[in-house]
Amino acid sequence: MSKKRKMNKWIKFAIVATLYLLWVIWLGNYWWLLGLPIIFDMYITKKVHWAFWKKKNPPNGKQTKLVEWVDAIIFAVIAASFIRMFFIEAYTIPTSSMEKSLLVGDYLFVSKTAYGPKTPNTPISFPFVHNRMPLSKKKSYVEWLSQPYHRMKGFGKIKNDDVVVFHFPAGDTVPEKVSNPSYYQLVRIYGRDRVWSDKRNFGEILVRPVDKRDNYIKRCVAIPGDELKIVDGQLLINGKEQEPIAGLQYNYVVATNGTNINPKAFDKLKIAKADRAVMGNGKYFLPLTKENVDKLKSFSNVVAVERAITPKEKWDKDIFPFDERYPWNIDNFGPLKV
Repeated sequence: MSKKRKMNKWIKFAIVATLYLLWVIWLGNYWWLLGLPIIFDMYITKKVHWAFWKKKNPPNGKQTKLVEWVDAIIFAVIAASFIRMFFIEAYTIPTSSMEKSLLVGDYLFVSKTAYGPKTPNTPISFPFVHNRMPLSKKKSYVEWLSQPYHRMKGFGKIKNDDVVVFHFPAGDTVPEKVSNPSYYQLVRIYGRDRVWSDKRNFGEILVRPVDKRDNYIKRCVAIPGDELKIVDGQLLINGKEQEPIAGLQYNYVVATNGTNINPKAFDKLKIAKADRAVMGNGKYFLPLTKENVDKLKSFSNVVAVERAITPKEKWDKDIFPFDERYPWNIDNFGPLKV
């Protein structure tokens, strides 16, 4: 082996080993230092043929086209999985709760280094899918090998009003055929025995590890130590009104003179069809921004646009903590210490 070639392999080893050491320090699990001898063998001693899909000494020093393709695919899958696990991941918006800021079906890339990536609880899983195999209802992961919860260090901490991606806490238990409402809400409505026994409507009851629960995207309005309270629809954090957020929506009752509002008008206002609740007698229940309120008031057949606020002390059994001793509702809630 020439001196230049020998030097090149040592340089490659030094670069890869340094990056690996930095990753182990970031991970905080020093058992992974046992991987250094493997890296040393891959680049220096080459006692073990780690790339078993390739011939060790191919004729003319070249691999076949098929082997080259396999090698490229394996490298791409490993590299993309590593990036997705520790640095950045793509998500789609599943629901309309963030509408006007984010729309249903929007794609966004989320940096995992902002608050620190979470190591997977189920490290062995099918690449590039979440909790189900493509075109199937089968699990995309195995549970016989699992790890405890661990979050690595990030560049910052969550602040008030940050938009964050998280694993839905109530998604630990999921009926196979129903994902919304949650299992716990279904139990409150129908009773546990019905949900577990009615396979035709609910299917099998699945239990998911933390990293395989459904991903939700929401705005974090309160952080640890804050006191959260809602008074007549106004959010208060530590007694102060929430800072104005562009596109913020509230529920309104829109009354007309008895004629219907043209659906095309709703389309222009970007009010989703799923959000257009017709109450009858020329009334609509709609989530609206301040701008849309002003526009609707200018319609010739609209006679009133009023905030829909649930009165204080009117208990909503679907609102946390689901206990009549706390008669809270969507517009009058708390105080709750985070």
